[in-house]
Amino acid sequence: MFRFINKESKTIIGAATIVGVLSFASRLIGLIRDRILAGTFGAGDTLDAYYAAFKFPDLMFGLLVVGSLSACFIPLFAKHFYHPLQKEQAWKFTNNTLHLVGTAVIIVSLFLAIFARPFAEIIAPGFTFEKQVLVIAFFRIMLLAQILLAFSVIFGSVLQSMKRFLLYALSPVLYNVGIIIGAVWFVNWFGPLGLGWGVVFGAFLHLIVQLYGVISSGYRYKWSFSFQDKDTKEMFKLTGPRMIGIAMNQILFVLLTIIATTLSVGSVTIFQFAYNIQFFPVGIIGVSYAIAAFPSFSEYIEKGDEKQFIRLFSSTVRQILFFLVPLMILFLILRAQIVRVVVGAGSFDWDATILTANTLGFFALTFIPQSLVYLLARAFFAKHDTMTPMTAGIIATFFGVISAFWLKGHFGVVGLGIAYSLASIVNIALLWVPLREKFGSLDELRIIQSLFKISVAGMVCAVVMQLIKPVVVSVISLETFFGVFSQGFVAGIFGLISYILIMFLLRSEELESFLSGMRRKVFKSYKPEEPVSLSSTPGS
Repeated sequence: MFRFINKESKTIIGAATIVGVLSFASRLIGLIRDRILAGTFGAGDTLDAYYAAFKFPDLMFGLLVVGSLSACFIPLFAKHFYHPLQKEQAWKFTNNTLHLVGTAVIIVSLFLAIFARPFAEIIAPGFTFEKQVLVIAFFRIMLLAQILLAFSVIFGSVLQSMKRFLLYALSPVLYNVGIIIGAVWFVNWFGPLGLGWGVVFGAFLHLIVQLYGVISSGYRYKWSFSFQDKDTKEMFKLTGPRMIGIAMNQILFVLLTIIATTLSVGSVTIFQFAYNIQFFPVGIIGVSYAIAAFPSFSEYIEKGDEKQFIRLFSSTVRQILFFLVPLMILFLILRAQIVRVVVGAGSFDWDATILTANTLGFFALTFIPQSLVYLLARAFFAKHDTMTPMTAGIIATFFGVISAFWLKGHFGVVGLGIAYSLASIVNIALLWVPLREKFGSLDELRIIQSLFKISVAGMVCAVVMQLIKPVVVSVISLETFFGVFSQGFVAGIFGLISYILIMFLLRSEELESFLSGMRRKVFKSYKPEEPVSLSSTPGS
């Protein structure tokens, strides 16, 4: 069993399937986590402080760890690991990175812990003194989690380099399980601060499962601490622009959360819940496709094969549109049912549900721009251009914050969702135009043709869902969880079936690609007439 769970993936499709399925599981458990938190604490002071305290540690984690490692650790490690005479150099590089990144995170964490009070005032300027004290307590506890996660991400990068994806993809699932344990049990022992200790426990689980994976793969700890190491110098050289570009979305979210603290009680929680729910489809579809396409983008750029690059880019964009248009419609029409099912329990009342649903609605309008930003950024990374995504991210963030200050006066917390969506639109425009200039064309004609068919099917899907909603209400009362769930589920299923049917009648190339991928999974001997892109199935 241990050999199986740490087995090397032989194909990109297989690896992407593992990551996609466990990513779905992680997000599903994350929604369960949010429902437990909402049912226990409601949209009040405790969760406001809890979510506000997350922001600076998460930002630090994204800047110091995720940005640097995603930039160049994996290719540098793989370069040595797969060379028959340089495997020891790969482990030396791992230990050196572990010490350098770990030291940086620990130093920054100590600094933040010492000066927690002024940071709390920055994070939550609109909170009362008592509420800021709670933010400080959560903040200091969660810094421990960030230290554990820093080490864990390094080990996770090693597992990715060795194509051992199961334990890597399992770690976020365990992280959310740890947070749930904190909400269910630790709060009985530590009071509200048990939520913070649940985050620490989740980070520990995140680390331990990946540590097992690297140790069983041959890793042995040895002391190594050198800024002069060639690979380390190269890693630090490449981190700057890409690190900032990756972090801009987090910075925008932190700034919008700070603005939310100046609004009514519960605004931080409502904004956080709406964001968590909307990232479910963006993460499963948009991020998965971007990750899957990135290696092929790099391969075609290195070969100078721009025609294949454009073909793959166009195909991936069309597949993203195929999945996200119906999901956008579903989340718009059934937003109240989705919010009520996910977080509408216990102390989370109907007014909070409506505010969260309206915020979610504006997020849903930009599922496609949000997802395509991930794909476009990786297209630039494949061309070794990290400055353009960074610049686009900075401008979009500035635009989002300015919009938030103006919109909050008119729409309250819902205005923050509008501001985030506007920033996503600005970001994709600033990425698409220069990428098109680099290649002359991104096959937009085929994309528009597919979008026309998808839009027609989407409109039919929307009409069907609207017609089904009152039919379900006439049979099942909405006074219970089962009633709300049934209305959303039945309307959503009928709407999606109608979407697939119309796409079939319109002879959608994207639907055929998806079905071909499914047939190849189920029937190994099936051979499609045309080569199918690696990104023909969700999460692959």
